[in-house]
Amino acid sequence: MVRKSKAIQVTVVGGSSADGQTLALAESVGKAVAAQGGVLVCGGLGGVMEAAARGAKETGGVTVGILPTDNVESGNPYIDIAIPTGMGHGRNMLVVASGDIVVALAGSHGTHCEVTYALLLGRRVLGLKAWGHVPGVHPINSIEELERELLPKF
Repeated sequence: MVRKSKAIQVTVVGGSSADGQTLALAESVGKAVAAQGGVLVCGGLGGVMEAAARGAKETGGVTVGILPTDNVESGNPYIDIAIPTGMGHGRNMLVVASGDIVVALAGSHGTHCEVTYALLLGRRVLGLKAWGHVPGVHPINSIEELERELLPKF
């Protein structure tokens, strides 16, 4: 049996509502992940999640949304594979557990929860212009830094 290499799964977390600069950054993250052949995983809703998924789709990437509802239609329009959980915020653990690496952008309590879960699970967490004050989070400040961090993983 020939084993195929698995594409890296990059989880992107951040606020469900965000300012224009953060949304543009999230879209660039999605583009970077897709350009390097990765699969983008997110919570599947709006804000940072939608912007990252849009960036990945515009670059020909594959997106996965792990939804808090039990309705597959609740995902944003850029999600290829929607996984409805019916778990509400409890799905945050599944979101980060599904990634080989986690990229955290600005967000609030839900994002903080996801960063904490990722660290508990031993995932590498890259804080893109956010979360650098949290012990264990590797702070990065640009898409170029992100690409350098991701490249060895692909």
